[in-house]
Amino acid sequence: MTEAAAGEPLLSCRSLDITVPGRELVRGLNLECRAGRVLALLGRNGAGKSSTLRALAGLRPAGTGEIIVQGRPLADWSRRELALALGFLPQSSEDPFPATVIEAALVGRHPHVGFWEWESGADLAIARQCLGQLGLADLEHRDVTTLSGGERRRLAVATILAQDPRILLLDEPIQQLDPRHQIEVLRLLRSLADQGRSIVMSLHEVGLAARFADDALLLHGDGRWSSGPCETALDEQSVSALYGLPLRELAWDQGRTFIAG
Repeated sequence: MTEAAAGEPLLSCRSLDITVPGRELVRGLNLECRAGRVLALLGRNGAGKSSTLRALAGLRPAGTGEIIVQGRPLADWSRRELALALGFLPQSSEDPFPATVIEAALVGRHPHVGFWEWESGADLAIARQCLGQLGLADLEHRDVTTLSGGERRRLAVATILAQDPRILLLDEPIQQLDPRHQIEVLRLLRSLADQGRSIVMSLHEVGLAARFADDALLLHGDGRWSSGPCETALDEQSVSALYGLPLRELAWDQGRTFIAG
């Protein structure tokens, strides 16, 4: 654990309920997302991972409970002020207007730009740096509509990084990515956490969660949940119960994964 991993809570919730019509997804969630740590949300499709992330970002109402961002209730933050502290990456994003890759990345700088102002040279440099971190530096003049699905996903991650928040809520950040780019993105997010940010992301691959995350939140989709350090929260029994499928743990010198037994 790095020194930053023992940092202060940047995002927390108390007694949080998350529901959809006719169904309770999460009941009484208590959670702390600390500086320097990566938290992985795991669960079956429809278990409430996206709804939980959206609630923590203030983008959907929670049934009951309280959400605290950097020591202040979420309700006390203006949207612009919150955007400087917290970035949210949805599962999918749309391109309502024609734009180049660099123009799309610059959207992440909008919370930092005053009303009636234009992006500065410094904003442009930050956007280009983030594109470079995601392997998109050579594509900055391409029309976004010409990108592949994986390239668009990496552009979405770069845009959130250009926003420069301390808290990143990421819904399946590595979907549509090939194995190489999955690992590159997860290594980048891991390094950002080690520098003092809080990363909260939903994943489908338990082995990648065990390798790159510090903590795990397991959502069963019926109100039940459990959380804890990955070392103890992710084992054959808990993961098999989570997915309703017998899974075996395989360990090697650089990590561990789970496969259907």
